[in-house]
Amino acid sequence: MHKAELGAALDQLWRVIQSRRGGDPQASYTARLFSRGRAKIAQKLGEEAVEAVIEGVGNNSEALIGESADLLYHLLVLWAAAGVSPADVAAELTRREGTSGLAEKRARSNL
Repeated sequence: MHKAELGAALDQLWRVIQSRRGGDPQASYTARLFSRGRAKIAQKLGEEAVEAVIEGVGNNSEALIGESADLLYHLLVLWAAAGVSPADVAAELTRREGTSGLAEKRARSNL
């Protein structure tokens, strides 16, 4: 998959997530997450992050791919619940472009 394909897949996922907001929690897992609130969504994101880390240190690429997809999905649901858009995050990434990761980390720790 090329960069454009990943972007298209994430754009489509974002649209689906947005369409499920306010939906029937009995019919949609995404709607169920929204109905449970941001704290529950954040908890699920944390669980998926841990699962991705576990698979990341293992030798099963397929499991890491699956957990990575789960992690991205839950991250996008959390963004939606928090009123953050992919464009907001893209703007922050663009702002950081060309900045050393070490310099960025130092700048954040001085706040």
